[in-house]
Amino acid sequence: MSSLPPEECGAAAVSMSALGRLLAEQACRDLVVRAAHCTDSHRHEEFAALFAVDAVLTRPGGEPLRGREAILASYRTRPADRITRHLVTGSVIELDSATQARGLSYVLLWGGETGDAEGAPGRPARRQVMGEFDDVFTLTAEGWRIARRDARFVLYTP
Repeated sequence: MSSLPPEECGAAAVSMSALGRLLAEQACRDLVVRAAHCTDSHRHEEFAALFAVDAVLTRPGGEPLRGREAILASYRTRPADRITRHLVTGSVIELDSATQARGLSYVLLWGGETGDAEGAPGRPARRQVMGEFDDVFTLTAEGWRIARRDARFVLYTP
């Protein structure tokens, strides 16, 4: 994220109309939330399409996935019985230009498995972690896309 003082971030950092800035920032926030929904619902093709063709995605403890095809191939190997819910909050988007932006989002990830018995409160959560998505966005012919994502875990429940 930017090392600019808070008063120099946002409107003064990019010369765009106020409406243009708001629309660009919202498009980037929407990408973050859509990516979480696609991951949680096993819609891997839609997930990969949210990234630029030459994007780089680095997951916690993993090697960088380079390119949309590598991202898709990796996500297709995820276990079909895995249940995840990514709760994304606190997204701060900074526009660097009319075609480039950066964002940091907090993520609470809960995970379980479809094989666990489902009761009135749902299924047991086997995994609970707090992390961050550090994203770089780019405006492409397809619209705003994630050009780089560095995902990391910050806290976990043992």
